[in-house]
Amino acid sequence: MLIVERKGKGAAEGAAQAIFTFCGFVAVFAAAAVMLYMLVKGLPAVFSVGIKEIFFSGVWKPTAEEPEYGILYIILTSVLGTGVAVFLGVPIGILTAVFLAELSGGKAAAVVRTAVELLAGIPSVVYGLLGIYLLNPLMYKLERSVFAGSRTHRFTGGANLLSAALVLAIMILPTVIHISETAIRAVHPAIKEASLALGASRLQTIFRVVLPAARSGVATAVVLGVGRAVGETMAITLVSGNSVNIPLPFHSVRFLTTAIVSEMGYSQGVHRQMLFTIGLVLFVFVMAVNSILSRILKKGTVGD
Repeated sequence: MLIVERKGKGAAEGAAQAIFTFCGFVAVFAAAAVMLYMLVKGLPAVFSVGIKEIFFSGVWKPTAEEPEYGILYIILTSVLGTGVAVFLGVPIGILTAVFLAELSGGKAAAVVRTAVELLAGIPSVVYGLLGIYLLNPLMYKLERSVFAGSRTHRFTGGANLLSAALVLAIMILPTVIHISETAIRAVHPAIKEASLALGASRLQTIFRVVLPAARSGVATAVVLGVGRAVGETMAITLVSGNSVNIPLPFHSVRFLTTAIVSEMGYSQGVHRQMLFTIGLVLFVFVMAVNSILSRILKKGTVGD
């Protein structure tokens, strides 16, 4: 009887392991298929147009009589816009997670958590609409005060890089807060108790013990926040102005994602191939960010 039960358990475990292995290979296959597809679709334009024009020119005129396909300004816009959004949003998100996990009482935590869940549930197009009607007018007032009397500045009505970065910073907050809070709560209580027993204050324990112990989860939150910011389309299409310019704070700009969405419907030939090239650049950008943060995290772990 025992032998039969053991054989049954062994068969069940073997079947479960086979299913899990299959699911793992499906995930790997999906990632490889996406990468291969982007390479196949994106590389032809690189060879036909040339690396120099694509990556070292800021002139994007795909429908002109003599088309030009420079995406330098579009790449810089995505890098700078995402960087500013992360610079503003990540500290706020991590500190909010610390408040929820370590400092807040029951009622205060419930209010803040409800607000965070509300932010997570708002569609991106609503963020864009709120940006148009609330943020852009404020940015336009600021723009008029900064460039009062200027004869060279092109006024954007508030639809500029700074507006897009602020909207992205707000949009990444729920992701950063949820994952960071989970990572902080996962830190073993004995670690905090040991720090407090050695005479450290509560804030010293949080910033010198708890957050370093939770850095793996916090780094994951940052990576996913960057991915959300890089991949966002609809909201920044509405608040950024969607024009190819040098990415300065008060310039109307175009991100990588908005370039694809705004022109894919009528593109053809080399123009369409270039949009796939932009998608390939976006794919590589996200992979590079993930790789850099993973290496930083591994170095920190080895240093311990």
